[in-house]
Amino acid sequence: MNSTVQRLENIKSLINNSNVKIVAVSKTFTFDKIKPVVDHGHIHFGENKVQEAYSKWNDVKKSNPNIKLHMIGKLQSNKAKEAVNLFDFIHSLDSQKLANLLAKCENAVNKKLKYFIQVNVGLEKQKSGIGIELLDDFYYYCTKELKINVIGLMAIPPNDGNENIHFKNLMELNKSLGLKELSIGMSGDFIKALKHEATYVRIGSSIFGSRI
Repeated sequence: MNSTVQRLENIKSLINNSNVKIVAVSKTFTFDKIKPVVDHGHIHFGENKVQEAYSKWNDVKKSNPNIKLHMIGKLQSNKAKEAVNLFDFIHSLDSQKLANLLAKCENAVNKKLKYFIQVNVGLEKQKSGIGIELLDDFYYYCTKELKINVIGLMAIPPNDGNENIHFKNLMELNKSLGLKELSIGMSGDFIKALKHEATYVRIGSSIFGSRI
């Protein structure tokens, strides 16, 4: 078995829950590195730059329509149209301006994506995300005014050793909105995320190895 595929299978065995989706974070890796995982039947992949994703996935998705592509990085407004055309999930919905653009692009191409609202759980100035105090109003605006399909919340917690606290807070916020999906957990903390009802975990280096 290919070593990358073996690492993926090892992670699946640790998770041991078919309801949890592993988003294999393929950003910066060439498709040659990713192909064994695709050939193995894995369908969820994450990228953080629209142009890089297009160069790797546009043709692949046409020939393999089962592939589900996740935008996990900050999405620039001027890339919204391209993102709607290519991606199936966006994990970084973080502003009313972006929500307006995405809704307009969806209508233009008659395509519905699935969205996670990114929440700034650690109140970090350098990080994107909706403030907790604004979350209810933003969720209402996205779902009721724009009619976009928000399926859950997402966060990247601060690297302060308090991941469990941040994950618990986001889990409770998710439940308060009646949302069923939760995008938390990466290579270093996905086991903790699973204890807080993560349904999508974004794992890159533990599958594909270290990035250069």
